[in-house]
Amino acid sequence: MPSLPRLAFLNRLLPLAAVAILAGCAIAPPRTDDPLEKFNRKSYAFNNALDTHVLRPVAVGYTKITPKPVQTGISNFFTNIKLPISIANNVLQGRPSYAMDDTGRLLINLTVGLAGFFDPATKMNIPLKETDFGITLARWGVPEGDYLMVPLLGPSTFRDIWQYPVDGYLFDPLSYFERNHNFKDGQYYIPEVVYFIQMRAQLLDADSFLKSAYDPYAFIRDAWRQTRLNKLYDGNPPADVMLKLQQGSGNNNNNNNNQNFDPAELLKEQQQWEQKQKQQNNSGNPSGNQ
Repeated sequence: MPSLPRLAFLNRLLPLAAVAILAGCAIAPPRTDDPLEKFNRKSYAFNNALDTHVLRPVAVGYTKITPKPVQTGISNFFTNIKLPISIANNVLQGRPSYAMDDTGRLLINLTVGLAGFFDPATKMNIPLKETDFGITLARWGVPEGDYLMVPLLGPSTFRDIWQYPVDGYLFDPLSYFERNHNFKDGQYYIPEVVYFIQMRAQLLDADSFLKSAYDPYAFIRDAWRQTRLNKLYDGNPPADVMLKLQQGSGNNNNNNNNQNFDPAELLKEQQQWEQKQKQQNNSGNPSGNQ
């Protein structure tokens, strides 16, 4: 948790930065290398072991005992209750219309949607404009920095990792609730635990992609980078930015205008490239010794 002096510094910095970006946003280009790969792979191995032995079994059990409508309601609740994070960041990014959309969704779903467990705002065609402080920093022109696999938290970068202390402390209503209610037995952790279980349950269908990956670490890294770019550029990243990422990950496909990320296509391209690299290594080493 950030210290009080650091929070005071952020409270002074954020309004000034918000004023500065109103004159125009310069989105920083991505980094495509992985200089911290040795550390990242160890961190990934730790996260993967934790997921295999703890998180995934809990998520599987959760889906088995929880009816689908209840799962949907829980997912809706957390999506709605965390909308203030997006509202605050859309304001900081100089996107008042996006902030208005999310504010409308929040008010409608908390009232008509019965505390956010239902989602009438979607039926009313009010778009969801989710964002975070990592995207805010990118739109302020802060460089992405190195790719970082964070223990317990997963994929990030030196820029995106700031969303955890800023969004998690300043803008997250659940965090505010926890800080201002004293429970003797730690009951304030229950909403966060349910939130993470629900998030993991939603990713169960993606497990098959990892099982098919030649290198699961590289697949997660490249998939995360591509989805992050799509989020940064509202689903339509510029061709030159996408090409840098694709070249950095061994992907030379120039189909840059797809707004929907296709993990199956990325997996196929990754496997083709890695198989080609393996064949090249074997041809340069007839004995087959690595």
